[in-house]
Amino acid sequence: MKIICFCDIKMMKKYCELKNEERRINMKIEQQNQIKEFLNEEFGVDKGKELFNKQEMILDEIIKNIKNKSENQRKTLIQTILPRIALYKAMLQDGLPSEDVYKHMQKYMMDIVAKQKHLSMVKMEKIPCFYFLYSNIFLKVVRKTDLWESTQKHGKDYFDVTMKKCLWHTACVENTCAELCHLFCDVDNVTYGELKKLGFSRTKTLGYGGDCCDFHFYRK
Repeated sequence: MKIICFCDIKMMKKYCELKNEERRINMKIEQQNQIKEFLNEEFGVDKGKELFNKQEMILDEIIKNIKNKSENQRKTLIQTILPRIALYKAMLQDGLPSEDVYKHMQKYMMDIVAKQKHLSMVKMEKIPCFYFLYSNIFLKVVRKTDLWESTQKHGKDYFDVTMKKCLWHTACVENTCAELCHLFCDVDNVTYGELKKLGFSRTKTLGYGGDCCDFHFYRK
């Protein structure tokens, strides 16, 4: 029987760290490619390239300014939230009217981001015992993560999560674009809308000025 030595453990830990970093980089690249494709389709190749270069510069600067965040929060910011904030800021800095910029962001968030998330939920619904599995996983995640501060309650056919603090909302506020958080909230409505096995409602969100996000899920 092979005895695992301390060096083996250190090497394995280093390998896992490198693989995690590789995954983080790949996820950032994937989102950047998606943004680049969106800008090219929306504005044409030349203007799209110009805006994408501006978005990358803004993103790099925002990432450098991340302060007082855990590794998990930093990872989520870089992979998911900040690229979209940088896209919004790039179009604003280019001199486009703010109303038009918001419409472009709305198109990106609803037609691309939300649509993908909704399709992912539709696929998951096909898994046997979907509601039981999804409700348990969702509650377990929000109890342990530092991406949100929340309270939870659940019954046989429902589960509620009240978010009192949200990294998406915090990031928008910290980067002086609180209005953009409306779209992050709207993505949830599309993601969970019109599912066959899982119902969803919410009466207020932090992004829209509420004191919390009151998620209510129920079995259909």
